Amino acid sequence: MNLHAINAIYRFEMARARRTLTQSIISPVISTSLYFVVFGAAIGSRIPQVDGVSYGSFIVPGLIMLALLTQSIANASFGIYFPRFTGTIYEVLSAPVSYLEIVIAYVGAAATKSIILGLIILATAALFVPLTIQHPLWMLMFLVLTAVTFSLLGFIIGIWADGFEKLQLVPMLIVTPLTFLGGSFYSINMLPPFWQTVTLFNPVVYLVSGFRWSFYGIADVSPMLSLAMTLFFLVACIVTVGWIFRTGYRLKP
Repeated sequence: MNLHAINAIYRFEMARARRTLTQSIISPVISTSLYFVVFGAAIGSRIPQVDGVSYGSFIVPGLIMLALLTQSIANASFGIYFPRFTGTIYEVLSAPVSYLEIVIAYVGAAATKSIILGLIILATAALFVPLTIQHPLWMLMFLVLTAVTFSLLGFIIGIWADGFEKLQLVPMLIVTPLTFLGGSFYSINMLPPFWQTVTLFNPVVYLVSGFRWSFYGIADVSPMLSLAMTLFFLVACIVTVGWIFRTGYRLKP
């Protein structure tokens, strides 16, 4: 394992995040804070509690997941797409660096940035609403697994995209709607039976439910099922990335 190469790519990606601090950290935190203000004041006054938890506190895990999913994809997709766009990716591919080391560096940097953002949003949320974390280790595990999984998805999107507009296609048209419809702002138990069944086909439901359980001990689906679905998606992304490097898809001219 070439740790020097991994560290070099990782530090380069983290340095890029520091140069774009406003876009990478400050903007998502402000946007999420506005959700707390708007949803907490407008809807929270009409829905005092959900499953015994105040509405403002109830939406915190969903908002963190929303930011985590979108930023993980954005960080990883741009991180690998820009070297492809400039042609510097061929220098990396021709260097004595294995495909595994490239993935670890790019995905690790993207996941690190997303985890830092998630923790900052968590600290910010504590300024607006009362928070309790009943299972802190589970919370960190879901946070890390989700960040790594969706950073891998972003890595795949960054290789698949052949233009900057495609980098936003999947996050805006698929991931964000699925997050909003995945129980981020409500319990799926509040839906009619038919729509509860339909919602269970949304993979984001399991991420949000498991993450919320780590806070308050309440969940729409079993925490173990949430963990299993997260690991399944992680394995699927790993297999896809392996196929990309094995075939050279969109990496070799």
